[in-house]
Amino acid sequence: MQFEFTDAGRILAGIALLSIVTIEVGGWFLTKIVRGDVPMTPFQQAFARAGHAHAGVLVTLGLVGILYADLARIDGVLGWISRVGVLAAAILMSGGFFAASAGRGRTAPNKAIVMVWIGALSLAAGVLSLGVGVLGS
Repeated sequence: MQFEFTDAGRILAGIALLSIVTIEVGGWFLTKIVRGDVPMTPFQQAFARAGHAHAGVLVTLGLVGILYADLARIDGVLGWISRVGVLAAAILMSGGFFAASAGRGRTAPNKAIVMVWIGALSLAAGVLSLGVGVLGS
């Protein structure tokens, strides 16, 4: 058996790989925060770390998920959810941490925290559909 990417898998993997540059920039920004170059409350610092960590881990998991979905030849709606769910979670969850802590002197999350929970649902849908698809292949 020879592995071949689906068109969707190839395109999504390429986009995810390119997005890692933005995660690197976020890491550089975190070094500015810990040096004290960017004034933030302890709450904002914690949410910045959480946003950065979720982005890196979930993009990596999303890349692995694309490989599994393509290897298992998951197609249709289940295939799309399998390939996109985790990557969407990377955007929603990390973006939610950053947006929920935005604003000078913030010490508690704002209403944008809902993005984190929507991202968690996207993550669950992605890994559940991937697991079902792999088991059914």
